[in-house]
Amino acid sequence: MLSRFKTPTLQSLCVTLKLKLFSTNTKNTHQKLPTFPTLYKIPAKYRPQAILQAQEVLTDYFHNTRSLPFTFAEYIGKNSRFSLLGLVSKVPFSRTCFPNSIQRFLRYHPINEFEFFFESIGINHVDISPMLHTNKCFLSEDSKVFDATCALACFGFPWNKLGILYKGQVSIFSKEPCELRYRLSLFEQYGFGNVAVIGICLAFPHVLGGTSGFLDEIDMLFDDLKRVFLDFDLASDVEGNVDAWFEICRKVAIFYELGCEKGKIGELMGRNKSIFVDYSEEVLAQKIGFFCRLGVRKAEVGLLVLLKPEILSFDLEDRVISTVGFLKHFGMGVNKLKLTAQTYQYVMGRNRIANVPHVLRSLDLSEWFFDRLKNGGHGLLGSYVIGSVEDFDEDYAEQLQKIQASRTPVYTRRKLSFLHGIGFGENKLTMKVLSQLHGPGVELQERFDCLLCGGVNFSTLCRMLSVSPKILNQKAQILEQKIKFLFLDMGLSQDELCAFPACLCYDLEKRIMPRCQFHRWLREQDWCPYEYSLASIVATSDKMFMDRISDIHPDAPKKWFDCFLKEKHSTVAKQSMSHHQTSLG
Repeated sequence: MLSRFKTPTLQSLCVTLKLKLFSTNTKNTHQKLPTFPTLYKIPAKYRPQAILQAQEVLTDYFHNTRSLPFTFAEYIGKNSRFSLLGLVSKVPFSRTCFPNSIQRFLRYHPINEFEFFFESIGINHVDISPMLHTNKCFLSEDSKVFDATCALACFGFPWNKLGILYKGQVSIFSKEPCELRYRLSLFEQYGFGNVAVIGICLAFPHVLGGTSGFLDEIDMLFDDLKRVFLDFDLASDVEGNVDAWFEICRKVAIFYELGCEKGKIGELMGRNKSIFVDYSEEVLAQKIGFFCRLGVRKAEVGLLVLLKPEILSFDLEDRVISTVGFLKHFGMGVNKLKLTAQTYQYVMGRNRIANVPHVLRSLDLSEWFFDRLKNGGHGLLGSYVIGSVEDFDEDYAEQLQKIQASRTPVYTRRKLSFLHGIGFGENKLTMKVLSQLHGPGVELQERFDCLLCGGVNFSTLCRMLSVSPKILNQKAQILEQKIKFLFLDMGLSQDELCAFPACLCYDLEKRIMPRCQFHRWLREQDWCPYEYSLASIVATSDKMFMDRISDIHPDAPKKWFDCFLKEKHSTVAKQSMSHHQTSLG
């Protein structure tokens, strides 16, 4: 049935496969850690032996029963631990004949071979289910995927890392082995060896999966990589294994993901190769993320780091800053500093330097700050030091002590961290806002982000929150609906919403939507000669609202009741209308 897997070409390649595979670390820090199936039916002291026996039986199944080359069968058997444990947990345990029990189980209970295969190439088990075919369970039924995998493994790709390629560019596994080998040979012509080509492909899967239309882009990418690794000799700092090349290439990829143009930054990266040697991918991404939070173009952030790599050596996490002192340190004039402190009182006081990007966005100063960094002021970021008692707020410190002594200090501190994270400083006003916020810090952040995504400017949203903190005391979905209605359906401006942020605290169906729509209808009919403010439309009581629309036009109350009020609120409306008519009589 599977004789196609025993072609002479594959068999001959398998003989040399182990010699060509390069040592690699199997740890993948980016994977989720699933909960393994329990083997409670097997005594604990026999479990390791049972798992080894199961791996041997599974390897034998793929090799002898399913006719896969032994090397590949062994890779699948040894690298599909989660699926294997699921299989073992279904087989009755016996100390003397457990392997026979597994073989018998496999004979009468066909397994989904793709599940074991996908896990063996490094795909997290929790991500496998959507990849499985609904009507295929044998690898022979979709042999292209397996053939492509074998070709890549024979070139030297670590079997348990091929999942990176599959998730990054699934089209790779629909290509013929000869096409893959041809493309890999082209990459070697740039001057890179097998190990380097593998690391590059793992970091940039599209170079293997892209169509001919991507050749120019691929050529520009390899020109950059050649400049970095060969012309500027970064290759000498890379250990001769796949993991080291993959790690360095992943750091290079960060700058392309920021939007830096391929073919344009090779020399910059080469002249500043310490960026890729001195910092791990996690640290590099974290430090670059600091500047991305300023809300400026990400490509400009990438260029800033490449042009001024010393900026990465600064502590951008734990230092304490004074908002006023920090702005003064970066050259803000006395008069503007005074006006800023008066306008944005909730931002004043101390904060962590990690929160500086959002402090500056709260002040509408992120562009000003980034321009200072680009134009030679980047050294100021490293030289800033706060005075020992500078901007220390005693009221804040006293309230903080009360939080520590409360029954839920951790819960409250997380809410406070959320406020500091969006730019609020260590001051009395921040504590006042904190006292009116309800919900975990994570949910508050989700609601805040929802309003940002809805189109509210960061600085405007912080001002709204300082005036009306309770707007965040509702679910993100509800806030999203309200923002969508006010901005898209009613054409409200941010300034109008900022003038009355408490509008978001009213019920959308019962209050905001019917009243705003009715006011718009009155304007369209030319019954209302002037525009009422959002507060006048939404915040007035039902009685005052009825009085007002009656003064606008005698037929307005009836129209309001008949067309704009929800049926479920008709009783309340009738009572209001009856009361109004009685008062007129």
